[in-house]
Amino acid sequence: MLPETYKADILEIIGIAKECPEPLQAKCLEMLLEDYLKRSGSSARKTPPAKEIETKPPTPADKPEEGETVVLPNDVGNTPSGQRDLVPADVHLKAKKFLNQYSLTLDDLNQLFFIEGDEIKPLYDDLKTTKASETQIRIGLLQALRTGITDGEFQFDGEEVREECQERKAYDKNNFPANFKNSASLFVGFDKYDKNSPVLKLTEAGRARLAETIRELK
Repeated sequence: MLPETYKADILEIIGIAKECPEPLQAKCLEMLLEDYLKRSGSSARKTPPAKEIETKPPTPADKPEEGETVVLPNDVGNTPSGQRDLVPADVHLKAKKFLNQYSLTLDDLNQLFFIEGDEIKPLYDDLKTTKASETQIRIGLLQALRTGITDGEFQFDGEEVREECQERKAYDKNNFPANFKNSASLFVGFDKYDKNSPVLKLTEAGRARLAETIRELK
């Protein structure tokens, strides 16, 4: 019998699968469950049979025309170059809960990011601020979002933020640590910035600020 934590996650996955066209629901459920088990480190646990989702035989209108290509969820947005939009299976359950909490959607993420190969890459260029300090914070928040999408941990590496600030010509060397200090409420247990221990995790206030930033940039 599954633990309660698994039950809640699997019920959510079933709900997502039911949003697909009926002929594709079983396949979508199977793909989402496989991805979930891989992420949760439970690869030894058997995937529930796809037939457990309620489906009905496709009607003639549901069946593809002869020669027509059926697009499965993981193929949505594919291009010859291998670039595509994010689909639900790309987004960690914790990130989905973040989106729900702040009334954001997968489409909002696709305004900011795309998938190329196995990597999430930014679509945005303009961070819509001219202040170096605000640029630094927004870079950190968006890097935390990318990490949250993939593994559910909304955190970033300050040294990677430093590197991106330099690339954007928005690096304030003298005030780089102070800029994080001035926004200490956004980061869990923050006292001072230490480049030897540069990982900063977002507090609830940090997540709220991230949600605001998403809405500004999309």
